[in-house]
Amino acid sequence: MASRSNNGNGRDNHDGPNPFDGNQRTLAQTPLDDPRLLSGPFWGELRVFLAVAKAKSFNRAAKQLGMSQPTVSRQVRRLQDVMGSQLVVCSANDIALTDKGRDLAQALIALDEKLFEIAHELRAETRDAEGLVRVSVTEALAGLFLAPKLAAFSEHYPKIQLHIRNPANLTAFRENQTDIMLSFLPGSGSVQSRQCGYVHLIPQASRDYIERFGMPTRTNLETHFFLDTEYYSAKTGVWDAWQTAVGRGVVSHYCDNSFAYALMAKSGLGIALLGSYTLADPVSIPLDIDVHIALPIYILAMTERLQSKPIRLVYDWLSEVFSPDIPWFAKTLNLSTPPSLMGPTLDRVAVIPGAKP
Repeated sequence: MASRSNNGNGRDNHDGPNPFDGNQRTLAQTPLDDPRLLSGPFWGELRVFLAVAKAKSFNRAAKQLGMSQPTVSRQVRRLQDVMGSQLVVCSANDIALTDKGRDLAQALIALDEKLFEIAHELRAETRDAEGLVRVSVTEALAGLFLAPKLAAFSEHYPKIQLHIRNPANLTAFRENQTDIMLSFLPGSGSVQSRQCGYVHLIPQASRDYIERFGMPTRTNLETHFFLDTEYYSAKTGVWDAWQTAVGRGVVSHYCDNSFAYALMAKSGLGIALLGSYTLADPVSIPLDIDVHIALPIYILAMTERLQSKPIRLVYDWLSEVFSPDIPWFAKTLNLSTPPSLMGPTLDRVAVIPGAKP
């Protein structure tokens, strides 16, 4: 029996001449040489179904797609007929996915993202630093640090559009369907991450709160009120000091919106755990109650997506905005002379990497 080995490219090496020649096109075809399509005639219906699965309503999906509600409903029914499976269960006000419908929707989300990337890259090939870049970042950091610096960025790159939005998932980059994400966890695998500075979370109270209830200290927390949030509830060890302090006092309110949370603290409703940068407002007073949590900031992006010039430019710009050279994001917390958010020290974040002076 003749022996054979693999040459490393997936083809077997035989002892003796190869019976086939790669130049024989009829014997060495690629999938593009085959005129047949493997999928059925339902690509359009798949897109409609994904819109319905996301909107959980025929009416809302119809508005998003610019179609009539009967057309959307008819296309989903046709898809179910072609697939031979029930994908949705309809009620008076909305729809629910069956198990098979949920599986199909999850597969279509990945396909939708891939098609978006393909179209995005094709357009980018013919343009110089032009395109839409999706950036997921928490509300406070977006409002206080990105928004004020966008004008300078846009002056240098007027054809790059940023879509800034809240992260849908703080623990998994891919679940956010975004180009770039500001995260407190590093990426892994095909997700590239660059560590920047640190967000320093410290307990704070407003001057009004202190006037009403006195200065909170390490020994009198039992007489004080706290503002708590789902963000600080994980039992991972990171939040232990805060959870211990809250457990000694009384929770007056809960809030999972970062801006509203800060405003509630400013209104004197309780002690809050806030980024040190909120001390730029003289209403806020830092408290010494043995709580200080430093979260490293990471800029995440898919490695292959960083080949796109607009995405790379925004990625590098964000790395400067949240650099440890910026006082608020330094590795060590220093409250002796808190800088102004808009003062000359923090104006360094307006530097645009790669831009001409």
